[in-house]
Amino acid sequence: MNFSQRLRHNDLLLGTMLTLPSPEIAEIISNCGYDWLFMDGEHSTLSTLDWQRMLQAVGGRCAGIIRVAANTEREIKKFLDIGADGIIVPQVNSAEEARQAVACCKYPPDGIRGVGLARAQGYGRSFADYMETANRSTAVIVQAEHIDAVNNIDQILEVEGIDAVFIGPYDLSASMGRTGEVDHPEVVAAVERVGEACRQREIALGYFGTSAESVLDYIDNGYHLICAGVDAGIVASGADDILQKLRR
Repeated sequence: MNFSQRLRHNDLLLGTMLTLPSPEIAEIISNCGYDWLFMDGEHSTLSTLDWQRMLQAVGGRCAGIIRVAANTEREIKKFLDIGADGIIVPQVNSAEEARQAVACCKYPPDGIRGVGLARAQGYGRSFADYMETANRSTAVIVQAEHIDAVNNIDQILEVEGIDAVFIGPYDLSASMGRTGEVDHPEVVAAVERVGEACRQREIALGYFGTSAESVLDYIDNGYHLICAGVDAGIVASGADDILQKLRR
């Protein structure tokens, strides 16, 4: 099964986040056995070409899912054309915005994605095969990371074509006047409201934590799309650990 099929099958999919412009780091991490990589095109400085080099380094060993900076057809099609296995759309706060995200990821008649020749289509060599499968094999993941998304979650989940909802706890806490307080009872309750709505509709739930420990409870609570850690933090913690052991 491909990544989007595994999402719909509710497989446990474990990943980590890439933010550094380093194909070598992407290659190393992709060899570790992760199911997917959360490639952050929203907050990082990487260009479209940088992300293409990262996907080439990963070489299909795990799914490369890119978070875009904006919910637009122009932004989304660039990352799908370079070969991303799916798209994460941030700040989806209404059903209308969810429909826009799905439409941008799908070719007509299911959506509005522009048709072109690029790496995803084998630079034209596999164009027909790609066009036949792209709409159902491209993962569409929307982020619930604002209190407006929480309040509108039932309407958002009525939009056909959403494969998963990924909760952004830090932005959500900020929108509630609790910046960084991801364990505050009000924030936890908002997260659970989204979680319960997704479970009722059997839509995969995603969650990000800075460490393995921070996401274990969510795995136990039925979240299937897990991202733990960030490449920069992984490098820093590894270096810190070696240095502290040497100093002792």
